[in-house]
Amino acid sequence: MKLFIKILLNTFALWIVSYLIPGFSFESTQALIVTAIVVGVVNTFIKPVMQIIFIPLSIVTFGVAALLINVVLLWGVSYVVPGFEIDGFWTAAVSSIVLSLVSFFLNKLSQDKKD
Repeated sequence: MKLFIKILLNTFALWIVSYLIPGFSFESTQALIVTAIVVGVVNTFIKPVMQIIFIPLSIVTFGVAALLINVVLLWGVSYVVPGFEIDGFWTAAVSSIVLSLVSFFLNKLSQDKKD
């Protein structure tokens, strides 16, 4: 059930970003759902490896390299998933930041309160 909720949150976050950012688009709902799944897989398996590899660069650049990793991975997903398009690097950069913020907000809203 948690996996379904995560995919649903990712889908909703991507939909919000596509609504807010021109140049970040989906051809269909199917492309949106597939993108949410692929982004989840990339963030789970590939992103941690990239972060470990680029730790020295992240330290030297005060975290800018970590942002670039997010941008490159999101842009890479747009090349892999048919029906998902990002117009350029700056669109990918802004979309990556907005997607991180929206995902963080949605995940905080969906967490159970344990008081």
